[in-house]
Amino acid sequence: MSSGGPSADARPPLVSVTTPVFNGEKYLGECIESVLAQSYDNWEYTVVDNCSTDRSLAIASEYAAAHPRIKVIRNDQFVGAIENHNRAFRSISAEARYCKLLSADDWLYPECIAKLVDLAERHPSVGIVGSYATDGIGVRWGHLPLDREVFAGHEAARLYLLGKIDTFWVPSSVLYRASIVRASDQFFSRDSSSADLEACLRSLKDSDLGFVHQILSYQRLHDDAITSRVGEVNGELLDRAKVLVEFGPEFLTPAEQRERLDEQVSEYFEVLAGESFRIRDREFWRRHRAGLHELGYSIGDRRFAKAVAARFLDLTLNPRLTTQKVVRRVAQRH
Repeated sequence: MSSGGPSADARPPLVSVTTPVFNGEKYLGECIESVLAQSYDNWEYTVVDNCSTDRSLAIASEYAAAHPRIKVIRNDQFVGAIENHNRAFRSISAEARYCKLLSADDWLYPECIAKLVDLAERHPSVGIVGSYATDGIGVRWGHLPLDREVFAGHEAARLYLLGKIDTFWVPSSVLYRASIVRASDQFFSRDSSSADLEACLRSLKDSDLGFVHQILSYQRLHDDAITSRVGEVNGELLDRAKVLVEFGPEFLTPAEQRERLDEQVSEYFEVLAGESFRIRDREFWRRHRAGLHELGYSIGDRRFAKAVAARFLDLTLNPRLTTQKVVRRVAQRH
């Protein structure tokens, strides 16, 4: 005789939430609390501690002791950030249908998982579900058509590679179908700032993109994040150009790829020109020369010389405005 209660099959699918952390004590508690506050109730949560030297492990362990659905894994030795993310991915349950990565200094709004899972369940072809995020200054990662929630994977990848849409892959704002994550032992395959982007583009070869047009997560901007990124942006632009070289043949025509790569390199020259007026060592210039050579370009390109001249005029005529432009551009790119 039936008990009349709900069957196990009636439960919503299991979502494995995971947070890789290194010395994140300042915000980790808030991050974990946001998972506990989810309206969606069928989740498990794993915190992967990368040999933190602060109280991160203690904080995570205290939550795990109080909440059986939370577990903590501590690495035996320190590993790189990308490897720690991959260890977090490998920690997800075999029964999980979805995987939710959450950075240790970010947090989720209460309806986040419920909204992302709802879209994925309604559209089995969707492998990745994104959403808007806020950083306390404004709403980020827009420009997708508001009247659509599903985009063919090939179309979404093309739109991004052609510069038609903005970011859709930032980990704290994305839900992955677990089968895609499990398909590779190294879901983030390259140790670069574009590892998350590359993982999504690979996934879009065989699955579609879903997008919930709501703010469902918060990405923290630290006080020094913008100024530090001004110095790092050159390497990121180089990484994005390499992504175009790798994935362009899959999603673009040869002519589209060449035109877009030329646009990206021109932007790269423009930003790199600013470094000509800062103290940079030989290794910095060696690395960028090698990167440009790998893409089939040279620092001797006349566009670089033109960008240096333009930057010199900007700095001479209005140095404060020039600095503000750089900061705005870096903030928008992230």
